[in-house]
Amino acid sequence: MVTFEAIKIARHTIADTINSTPILRSTQLSKLFGNHMFFKAEHLQQTGSFKIRGATNKVKQAVKDGASLVTAASSGNHGQAVAYIANQLGIPATIVVPEDANQSKLNAIKAYHGSIEKCGYTSADRLPRAEALAKENQGVVIPPYDDPLIIAGQGTVGFEILEQLEDVDVVVVPIGGGGLISGILTAIKEKKPSIKIIGVEPDTAQDTFLSLQSGQITSIPPTRTIADGLRTTHPGHVTFPIVQHYIDDVVLVREPEIKAALSLVLERMKQLIEPSSAVTVAAAMFNKISVHNKNVVCVLSGGNVDIRLIETMIQ
Repeated sequence: MVTFEAIKIARHTIADTINSTPILRSTQLSKLFGNHMFFKAEHLQQTGSFKIRGATNKVKQAVKDGASLVTAASSGNHGQAVAYIANQLGIPATIVVPEDANQSKLNAIKAYHGSIEKCGYTSADRLPRAEALAKENQGVVIPPYDDPLIIAGQGTVGFEILEQLEDVDVVVVPIGGGGLISGILTAIKEKKPSIKIIGVEPDTAQDTFLSLQSGQITSIPPTRTIADGLRTTHPGHVTFPIVQHYIDDVVLVREPEIKAALSLVLERMKQLIEPSSAVTVAAAMFNKISVHNKNVVCVLSGGNVDIRLIETMIQ
């Protein structure tokens, strides 16, 4: 299990790279949702998402251990984060992406001087190639979520929430592979177990929800959702026991609810977030979290949106 002490160490390790992101408040959304609403703004983070936290923690350790390069299997935020920190540390990074990867995401990886290799269409195609490239070049694969150093880095989000707000009742967190929520759970539950942590998944990508119901890791077929950062087929083997141990609840949101939440945040708060972030707002907006007049923090995990798709997202 990842510990609070590991998260404190990670915070020191990554402090010179990441931003301590602000917590935004919204009077309008508070009135609409019936709670005091706060928003942890990881969409304003370096590289546009929380992923840089875990990537920095892991890549710095890889460099310390003598890695000559790093690889990652990712078409999105994780790939951008790995490319960014590798470039900062002066080592090459190769990001293995799907054949149909979005061009805006490829442009972002290239902007951070990451090399790109296309391979297949699923993570099952990409990960073996990333592992092979690392092995061929004495490198290290940087996993997207299922790794203690990654989880500890993501847990610094929870550490900051505790510092920034004195009185928190509920924290709402998106769930993909579970790296972010397992880190936040560890950071918060080890210090303030009374704070309720609620995870959110799209109802078409409910692998953690089903795994908790069955009491074991449960896989689902590849799926589609506008929240593309949450399209995992099963929770991680490292992340799931943490989620299972600490989580208070996991709720599901529908595609129209995600779109409505994204539109509302853009219209009322003037913040452009990605659909994977909007699931937490949707959970609060559509009464999935079952609290009233409480201090609720929604984690906005990222803001990397393909601007060509914004119109379809907010219709």
